[in-house]
Amino acid sequence: MVSMGHSVFMQCLYKILCQKHVTSQMLYAKSTKQAKMTMIKFRAATINDLNLLRHWDEQPHTVVSDPNDDWGWETELLRSPEWREQLIAELDGRPIGFVQIIDPLLEDSHYWGEVPENLRAIDIWIGEADDLGKGYGTEMMRQAIDRCFASPEVTAIIIDPLASNVRARKFYERLGFSFVENRTFGEDFCAVYKLERSSRRVSKGMSGAWIL
Repeated sequence: MVSMGHSVFMQCLYKILCQKHVTSQMLYAKSTKQAKMTMIKFRAATINDLNLLRHWDEQPHTVVSDPNDDWGWETELLRSPEWREQLIAELDGRPIGFVQIIDPLLEDSHYWGEVPENLRAIDIWIGEADDLGKGYGTEMMRQAIDRCFASPEVTAIIIDPLASNVRARKFYERLGFSFVENRTFGEDFCAVYKLERSSRRVSKGMSGAWIL
């Protein structure tokens, strides 16, 4: 005959083993996701990406976030000014998004107007709607931030999502960007944000933490 104490002990042991199994599964899933994020790499955008970028430009989620800009891909993909990087993000070799990093002081259209030296400005988007909400944008932004601050003279990064794009604004805030002001650029009413080098989040802590 099994004692009551032994029965309780076995039930407690079973619960502990179940909890450990669930925990191990969660840790495995997290490590697998982080490993997948590390497979996202940047390469330079080229004229061979023309049709891809035109296609991404026409996607509804891209139009909503950037309705009025004409990127002039036919011309710009053939240029390589020293103040700009145009990058394609690839996951295991599959293009998933675009990143542009500029020096806003040297940028030739003077989009940002009068700005101090030693800044960088980032534009970023995911190409296909099916790739949203998987953490790819977070990893792309983490790498873009690291890329900007790899230059020791860079003091801060600025961005300008539409003021109405609440989802994007929350995303940047979670990454450590601080709201500066509302400002109109051409036909777009935007919210300007800044990430100071002194207040940036550690990349290790950012990885996989937030979803875009």
